[in-house]
Amino acid sequence: MRKALGLFAFIGFTLFLIAAAMSLRPFGEPVHTDMDAYFIGHAQAEASANNVITSIVFDYRGFDTLGEATVLFTAVAGVLMALRRKGVKT
Repeated sequence: MRKALGLFAFIGFTLFLIAAAMSLRPFGEPVHTDMDAYFIGHAQAEASANNVITSIVFDYRGFDTLGEATVLFTAVAGVLMALRRKGVKT
């Protein structure tokens, strides 16, 4: 019974991987969406930035970028606290 269940799970997972691989786009062929055209057309007017990437990172995704910076700062502070030496006088 246990081997049959394992075999069933293995076959199901293999079929899932094959279906996922078959649904991939060809390599190097990007997905064009309406959001691309919107960002390119409205980036300078809405974000006052000449660079579209800058407007996306710092204006449209500002809170996400702020969250990533907070996580990075917390990780660096944690590593520094973990690696500090206690009781060493300089």
